[in-house]
Amino acid sequence: MMNYPGAAVEARGLTVVRGDRTVLRAIDFTVEPGRITGLLGPSGCGKSTLMRAVVGTQAKVTGALDVLGSPAGHPTLRPRIGYVTQDPSVYTDLTVRQNLDYFAAILRPGRRQRDARRAAVTRAITEVDLTSHADALAGTLSGGQLARASLAVALLGTPELLVLDEPTVGLDPVLRHDLWNLFHRLAAEHGTTLLVSSHVMDEAERCHRLLLMREGEILADGTPDALRTAARAATVEEAFLHLVDQAATRQEPTR
Repeated sequence: MMNYPGAAVEARGLTVVRGDRTVLRAIDFTVEPGRITGLLGPSGCGKSTLMRAVVGTQAKVTGALDVLGSPAGHPTLRPRIGYVTQDPSVYTDLTVRQNLDYFAAILRPGRRQRDARRAAVTRAITEVDLTSHADALAGTLSGGQLARASLAVALLGTPELLVLDEPTVGLDPVLRHDLWNLFHRLAAEHGTTLLVSSHVMDEAERCHRLLLMREGEILADGTPDALRTAARAATVEEAFLHLVDQAATRQEPTR
């Protein structure tokens, strides 16, 4: 699947300013291809802004940001990236299958693509385990089912990069477990690169690599094991709190 050299995403000096607030502060990071990179940090730290920058929908971005070998937002990237926002991205007055048929027609227009569209829709519904709800109106689905329907839309084009903004928020532990199993299957079987944000620290253990964020900056970058070892912590959450304490100490004025 991968047809670009090096990192799937590479940022150098990435900065976003909104009004008088600097949301991202000249950050550098990479996202490895074919792996799950977790973007973790408290609400309001800049995770969603970073993700919008990666998919090319964020305004007033400065610095360098390359995605799948092209500048972020380049038109050729649109069919190669799947993006799932925190809010469901399906029409509630259509069934799950009708939603997917609609979005598949946008991705694969023309009569000659009809069979390919049907196959893509069936595959996406199966991958998110919504076969038994394929003909149910989206407006009647539970929160977890809506989240999976939105994910199915993102999977229609078999994306090389899947950007997921807090995909498990509000879901029960069983659904969270099932979704993370799907994420790992996509990476292992399809070579999909996943960038997944969360403010739930126990999800960090499910990622191959982590970017820990706070107040628009990257505090740490590494595997869960490496971060725990460096901080001499039992969990990633303890490691994160240790890094926050270190950052606060460095910012304290000397007397």
